[in-house]
Amino acid sequence: MSLLIGTFTIGCILSLLALGVFISFRIFAFPDITADGSITLGASVAATLLVRGVSPPLASLAGFFAGMLAGACTGTLHTRFKINPLLSGILVMTALYSINLHIMGKSNVPLLSVTTIVTQSEHIGMKLMRGATSFNLAGWEVSVRDASVLGAILWAVALTGGLLYWFFRTNLGMAMRATGDNVQMIRALGVNDANMIVFGVAISNGLVALSGALLAQYQGFADVGMGIGMVVWGLASVIIGEALVGTNQLGLTLSGTVMGSVLFRLLVAVALRWGLSPNDLKLITAGFVFCALIVPQFLRKKWPRSAHA
Repeated sequence: MSLLIGTFTIGCILSLLALGVFISFRIFAFPDITADGSITLGASVAATLLVRGVSPPLASLAGFFAGMLAGACTGTLHTRFKINPLLSGILVMTALYSINLHIMGKSNVPLLSVTTIVTQSEHIGMKLMRGATSFNLAGWEVSVRDASVLGAILWAVALTGGLLYWFFRTNLGMAMRATGDNVQMIRALGVNDANMIVFGVAISNGLVALSGALLAQYQGFADVGMGIGMVVWGLASVIIGEALVGTNQLGLTLSGTVMGSVLFRLLVAVALRWGLSPNDLKLITAGFVFCALIVPQFLRKKWPRSAHA
């Protein structure tokens, strides 16, 4: 049961990464790979602040704003200096590797002896359970710590998803969505599309960095190499989520992205449970993404009528 709860927890944490990738790839059609550096940036900023005694919520928010700054740099390189969006992301991601090392001062920062969101959630759970360390759920013994952390992460994801849904229904949010749909139209309406892109990519990387800040606190360390391949993970979650909901409605699409992240983590956990080596994790991830990209095309060719129904 602990393995299942841990899988759900990591899936929910990485759903924030998936939401960030959804904004850049789906709303703006911006192939942004800054996320590989932004998730580590959020983790390194949060870890450094936590070691210095900053409260976990403030440290996590600091990671979010650091990610926004990185995303704004990527967007600025593209809009102001007319650099290809993919190259803009590569430039910022490459620079972030050195920046993250400077922030942490070393390649790995342990968090086992500091107060994190995990320890705070555990304390709250222990108080609610009157000191009990575990409880029975449908015949399974569940650790109070695991359940408390999962509850805290679910609350954070629900709050973030709700704020995103509200934001994208405001005038500014709808202008951002319209920028991704039709740049010429939004220019004709007098909206600065460059500012919309910069702000959108900034929000995207802010969510990615927030995911990194929470992931570091859950794992108990921040590492300079923890962001490798995370763009692929986020893209896979988005694709799986779209397949689950099968609609372009904003609320359902956001929910599907979260569900896609959790389901993708479950698939990876099952693959590892069957005996596959953890060294093959990135290979497994790439294989799942390949299948997620190819299967819908195959189904549309196989049953074209049902695909348009």
